[in-house]
Amino acid sequence: MLRALAVDDERPSLEELLYLLSADPRIGSVEGAGDATEALRRINRALESGPHGPEAIDVVFLDIQMPGLDGLDLARLLTGFARPPLVVFVTAHEDFAVQAFDLKAVDYVLKPVRKERLAEAVRRAVELRGTAPRIPVHEPDPDQIPVELGGVTRFVSVDDITHAEAHGDYARLHTDRGNHLVRIPLSTLEERWRARGFVRIHRRHLVALRHIGELRLDAGTVSVLVGGEELQVSRRHARELRDLLMRRP
Repeated sequence: MLRALAVDDERPSLEELLYLLSADPRIGSVEGAGDATEALRRINRALESGPHGPEAIDVVFLDIQMPGLDGLDLARLLTGFARPPLVVFVTAHEDFAVQAFDLKAVDYVLKPVRKERLAEAVRRAVELRGTAPRIPVHEPDPDQIPVELGGVTRFVSVDDITHAEAHGDYARLHTDRGNHLVRIPLSTLEERWRARGFVRIHRRHLVALRHIGELRLDAGTVSVLVGGEELQVSRRHARELRDLLMRRP
């Protein structure tokens, strides 16, 4: 879980931020600092302790306008360290967002702080720090592809796929028993399955050579019969497809 430091010169704001962070189950520990100078001393101890040491800090929730060293100044100092903590700005002012993100801030949360908005900032920090809890998952066989069906993940054998159809960033996989929509671009599948005998016949279609039943020529157009469905072959792919089919055992 994340180890956090909250920095704010206004005591009520700091106490509220500490309360909200301590209530988040992804925050393992949280400390407070009343100004940027105090925070810098605490961060220096964390860096000396090392990323896995008892003093380590993963993320700093940082106000911007503070007397003396302000939040932006502190963030600039942190960019000079080899392994600085992540920074989330928590401020009442919208005007510094561009500068904040130029300093690689994880998020920019406006006051008054809403619990849901702060939770989103924590989620981003967890994701970037790589401390999200790992859920055991079934590692699919290279010969299978996971698909979602009624809220359940199932694994379809690549050998059963007759062809794939492009749908933007998705692809629809066709088998003799139905079809499945997966969030994988067709170009990715083309590269991944080229060695498995899949070939692009059209900008919208990728077919398995072993499932092509017929090659049809009609008035200069070329099509193939795949799994009982006739698919058009574009001119740029027609010659390559004919050559591949002629060499097919």
